[in-house]
Amino acid sequence: MSNTANSQFCGANLRRVVVSSLIGAVIEWYDFFLYGVVAGIVFNKIYFPTTDPTVGTVLAFATFAVGFIARPLGGVIFGHFGDKLGRKKMLVLTLEIMGVATVGIGLVPSYDTIGIWAPILLVICRLAQGIGIGGEWGGAVLMAFESAPPEKRAFYGSLPQVGLALGLMLASGVIGVLSFALSDEAFLSWGWRIAFLLSAILVAVGAYIRLSVTETQDFAADKQKRDKVKYPILAAFKHYPKTLTACVGARFVEGIAFNVFGVFSLTYLTASCGVDKTHSLFIIVGAAAVMAVAIPFWGMKADKLGRMRIFAIAALLLGITAYPTFWVLHNFSQNLLLVFLAIAFPFGIIYGAAYATMSSMFSGSFEPTVRYSAVSFIYQFSGIFASGITPMIATLLVSSNGGQPWYLCGYLLAAAAISFLSTLWLGCLGGKEKLPEHGDDADSSCGVPVAEQG
Repeated sequence: MSNTANSQFCGANLRRVVVSSLIGAVIEWYDFFLYGVVAGIVFNKIYFPTTDPTVGTVLAFATFAVGFIARPLGGVIFGHFGDKLGRKKMLVLTLEIMGVATVGIGLVPSYDTIGIWAPILLVICRLAQGIGIGGEWGGAVLMAFESAPPEKRAFYGSLPQVGLALGLMLASGVIGVLSFALSDEAFLSWGWRIAFLLSAILVAVGAYIRLSVTETQDFAADKQKRDKVKYPILAAFKHYPKTLTACVGARFVEGIAFNVFGVFSLTYLTASCGVDKTHSLFIIVGAAAVMAVAIPFWGMKADKLGRMRIFAIAALLLGITAYPTFWVLHNFSQNLLLVFLAIAFPFGIIYGAAYATMSSMFSGSFEPTVRYSAVSFIYQFSGIFASGITPMIATLLVSSNGGQPWYLCGYLLAAAAISFLSTLWLGCLGGKEKLPEHGDDADSSCGVPVAEQG
């Protein structure tokens, strides 16, 4: 293939990949975040009835955590087959799993109707959601990252990350519209289910788009290397132990910050501050809109300034800004504009910087042979501790401090310090760990290096 033809092929494939990865990511995160948005305002009432509201909320968020516990399993399964069979096939399959599970949640009867089977069925659907999203993130990011030219990998690797912001906007927005249009009784009885059932239409559209893309150049050019690695995840553990550990630590604050600012803040505003749930939902939607703009901006900056530099600074700032954010929420909750600004700055701009650069920072630390398995493990395993249990911990920390949020802020600051130091460690490793006899090979006809540090 001539250089001109190869360049045209890479460019056309990159455009298709970016569109399909972004749309698919929006749908996947919409499905996943619907549960987080609804858990603290609906599920605690209809699936976990209790005389103590705090206990009901903790139980509802416990099932939220179940999805994160299942995510490493999905990451291992789909990461393995993504490294062996291809990224595209796994992305179509994970999308379908997420869709079926989300529609299933919308159909689960209440506790009053079927008793204990209600929370059991809810947990089963949540487990399926976790398995599906466990394989989704790594594949969507790698499809864009591996198809991009080397000087723009951080930017293109950030574009599927916008799906998180748009998915959260869509989930919060749909629930907000239904909450506004329906009475509290109607919304609690059946209105919230509409948002989950809509997933069937979104999944059909997303699957059609994803079937139209071709496999990445990195994967297509690596067949001989893939054949030598029987179990990619075991190879990653063997040859990248320090890199894996550093990446898991680096991701710690990202997961906690998202769930503090994007999930728990909704419960805090409605339950502790008395803010109307519709107003609270649209505040989160607005902050997510800021994030959707910030992510590609920070992706472009990362190609020039360095992925790790931006991520490390953002990680530290996420912990520091927790205090002024919750000070505003606690003392000026009735000033909705001030509340929006207090959430939009750390969640939209600072978190956007961390999330934009995280995908390329992790992907560039591993060779294509084990890349899907490695990045999926990092993201999903750390998610158990960084994301899944955060709403429960946040609820307990605030409750134990008489409704004051300062214990929670300290928790986030500690996580920020861990992530900052882990990122520095990852930078010191500098790509020194690699598979034997593979480290110096080029991995793509588009001229992209095998493993790169940003």
